[in-house]
Amino acid sequence: MFAGHFGLAAAAKAASPKTPLWAIMLGTQLLDVIFVPLLLTGMETTVETDGGGYGGAVIHADYTHSLVSALIIALLAGLGAWRLWGKRSAGVIGGVVFSHWLLDLLVHRSDMPILPGNLGSLPLMGFGLWKWPFISGALEVLLIAVGAVMYYRSVRLRARNASEIAGGAFPAKAVWAAAVMAVLLTGSFISDLIGI
Repeated sequence: MFAGHFGLAAAAKAASPKTPLWAIMLGTQLLDVIFVPLLLTGMETTVETDGGGYGGAVIHADYTHSLVSALIIALLAGLGAWRLWGKRSAGVIGGVVFSHWLLDLLVHRSDMPILPGNLGSLPLMGFGLWKWPFISGALEVLLIAVGAVMYYRSVRLRARNASEIAGGAFPAKAVWAAAVMAVLLTGSFISDLIGI
């Protein structure tokens, strides 16, 4: 679901042009960024199912991907963004960090705990769309398409406004920026599918 997270980031950038794109992209992946060292140390694990492949794992991310941990990480990221870029960016960064958990809820099998470390052994959450690769893939393609279109429109609008202020022609770099974003989003989706 990396591509879907990045598609959402592109849409968020369109809604908050003053928030740095790198921060929004990092925000959408922050739970997984924190997950990697915990995976490498064995605190969190993955177990392949059904031959692996796209969505073919049960992920035991009991700390990074618990509901409460995701809320705390989103809050901390939002507070950091507030200090760096202001209130609007704080909301955007906090929102995209938590959006990771929401999107994962749709695709993960029931492997997402409510409390960190699965305290209290409460029921695990996840709707399991990864069991149906066509449906989960279609959801990612939709997120990519919406994100790419929103990003293109926002870049085009900013470029048009800048060219009107400067009295110049519409800059072609706006089209190139949107095209590069679309290619990168598509590339991340392909890497999701083939498991890179």
